[in-house]
Amino acid sequence: MSVFKLGEKVPNFTLPAVSGEDYTFEEYRQANEGYWHLLIYFRGSWCPACMTELKEFEESKHHFEDKKVKITTISTDNSQSLRKMVDKHGLSFPVLSDGDLTVLAQYDVYYHGTEDPYEDHGTHGEPAYFLTDDRGNLLYQQRQTSPFGRPHPKEIGKIIKYISENFK
Repeated sequence: MSVFKLGEKVPNFTLPAVSGEDYTFEEYRQANEGYWHLLIYFRGSWCPACMTELKEFEESKHHFEDKKVKITTISTDNSQSLRKMVDKHGLSFPVLSDGDLTVLAQYDVYYHGTEDPYEDHGTHGEPAYFLTDDRGNLLYQQRQTSPFGRPHPKEIGKIIKYISENFK
């Protein structure tokens, strides 16, 4: 399921953020010079496993900031539901709505649709993770077809540590 090769530049994209502005990955990357970026695709505001994970990322945010990693999250959920989620859980990293499936398609994120063999809360994107260096080149990727088995923020932290210690 590997679409990108490690070291390749990931596609740029522009999506609406729940803050009301448009978020363009390249602009955000350039504004945060020297930082790596962790792009997290999650199912939606209705997903309890996603809410647990996002709260854990928020609680661990200082660890990622200390390692010079910025977190951005993306979902096919609508902006209004995502805004309520951000307000309820006090999330401080960018939360983006990919309602037209732009990033889902560009990054080959799995889409659970009505044609799938089992019902799973309707149609939505599934979890996926992309870590880039400060130039937007891919360092790590993982895509899933279900809500379970996703790496815990501590595991992502270990992956970042490993890659940074072995970075060429």
